[in-house]
Amino acid sequence: MNLQSTTHNFHFSFRCPYVQTPNKKFNPKLTSPNTDLRITSCRINHRIITNCSPPRSGTDGVTQIPSNEEEKEVEVSVLEKMQTLDEVSESNGGDELTENGSLWDQVTEIVKFSGPAVGLWICGPLMSLIDTAVVGQGSSTELAALGPGTVFCDYTSYLFMFLSIATSNLVATSLARQDKSEVQHQISILLFVGLACGFFMLFFTKCYGRWALTAFTGAKNTEIITAANTYVQIRGLVWPAWLVGWVAQSASLGMKDSWGPVKALAVASAINGIGDIVLCRFLGFGIAGAAWATMVSQVVAAYMMIEALNKKGYNGFAISIPSRNEFLQIFTLAAPAFVAILSKVVFYALLVYFATAMGTKAVAAHQVMIQLYCICAVWGEPLSQTAQSFMPELIYGANRSLSKVRELLKSLVIIGTLSGLILGSIGTLLPWLFPKIFSSDPEVVHEMQKVLIPFFIALCAAPPINCLEGTLMAGRDLKFLSISMSGIACLCTLLLLGLSRSGYGLSGCWFGLVAFQLSLFTVLLRRLTLPDGILYSQHSTQIQPGKMKTV
Repeated sequence: MNLQSTTHNFHFSFRCPYVQTPNKKFNPKLTSPNTDLRITSCRINHRIITNCSPPRSGTDGVTQIPSNEEEKEVEVSVLEKMQTLDEVSESNGGDELTENGSLWDQVTEIVKFSGPAVGLWICGPLMSLIDTAVVGQGSSTELAALGPGTVFCDYTSYLFMFLSIATSNLVATSLARQDKSEVQHQISILLFVGLACGFFMLFFTKCYGRWALTAFTGAKNTEIITAANTYVQIRGLVWPAWLVGWVAQSASLGMKDSWGPVKALAVASAINGIGDIVLCRFLGFGIAGAAWATMVSQVVAAYMMIEALNKKGYNGFAISIPSRNEFLQIFTLAAPAFVAILSKVVFYALLVYFATAMGTKAVAAHQVMIQLYCICAVWGEPLSQTAQSFMPELIYGANRSLSKVRELLKSLVIIGTLSGLILGSIGTLLPWLFPKIFSSDPEVVHEMQKVLIPFFIALCAAPPINCLEGTLMAGRDLKFLSISMSGIACLCTLLLLGLSRSGYGLSGCWFGLVAFQLSLFTVLLRRLTLPDGILYSQHSTQIQPGKMKTV
């Protein structure tokens, strides 16, 4: 090649030797080993930019080329167009998930990452399920009271999921910069936010707890309101410790410590189960005993999470007041997710509301089934976390590859579908074959078994929906997720109202949930498969990585 000739066009590619191909196991930081450079117009000059040298000095990537013609110069134009890079990723980089690792390898890596993290979501529903099983052996009225009681405690806590989202992502971002002081600062300000939210909920529970329960269940259900208020007031004492522990737990996940939640779950569940049996069955405290056992177990779990942070070299007891900009950063990060979570919480709360209007037996049966549903459905949440952890680099990173994103989503949906079938089968068999585990009242058992079919369908659909939600969050399509979630919730609420007035009973509530799940799955899947969507269109992902906020 003669660079000393007159102006001419040519094209050639450099293969950068400094980018190594990862191993055959699934790796969230998959990279494309090729760097494509196009030099379109060239006149004689003293240098040519290659962009393929490892950094050594201020003249990195510049190769000096001597010239015999002093007045001539070389113009080098390096075109890194998105179309070209996308073609490279599709043809070369996208094969790593298939050629260098089988589908089973991907599934294994995903399970290793997401499996232990299930403790983050399962702890609350598991404790409520234990309360339901123990209290149901004594009084149907107290079992019915657990419905609005757990809605007030557990469902309200989901509104603070933004603490989990903000904590895990801000901590992970700071760790990527290898700035331990910044990690500590992020933990400290989020601990303050969690503590402040906890005291707000403690105040709200003490002052307005009974009013909220009365508005939810209706003034005529005085026995249910009294029992539920006893449960809520006792569990309300743990709000500050509960949310602080939630922040500490999410910080551990941001540090890739997924076993911390498992240990806390095991200890807290054991304490809750033993406490329920002793206080409810042997000492006869009923629903109040169940509330005390749950409260103590949550305090122990929070302490374990803080101690886990201390063992990593951070101070889990240090609290800092965030500045206005830091608070706005947290709010901006979590607001769209908050709207989506709020829509779900409100819809599930309305299910209990409509069931409560059907009488004590119906709401007692619904309490058992909704707790079973929650304890099974949360096993799909780690799949959403996996998508949020692995996909952003592949969508927005310098080595992006939309084909790899589609491969990862395919693996997640396969795992989600299998999980849904397994969890749906187990969840359906329990109240079908062993209903007396939850209640000895034959009328309650009959109501439970009337909703087994919609219960199974709704539970099978839950994990695949988690995969689609996580993918949209990774692709920063949060506005669509919030709008679609709230819109579907509103439409299905109207459906619930119609079914309830038509006399379909508890079965109508659960078929309303099926309609919500299937509609959400269809809308999210359609969004992801659009030709101009985040999985196919290069234009939807043209965001500079440095300007991208962590989701």
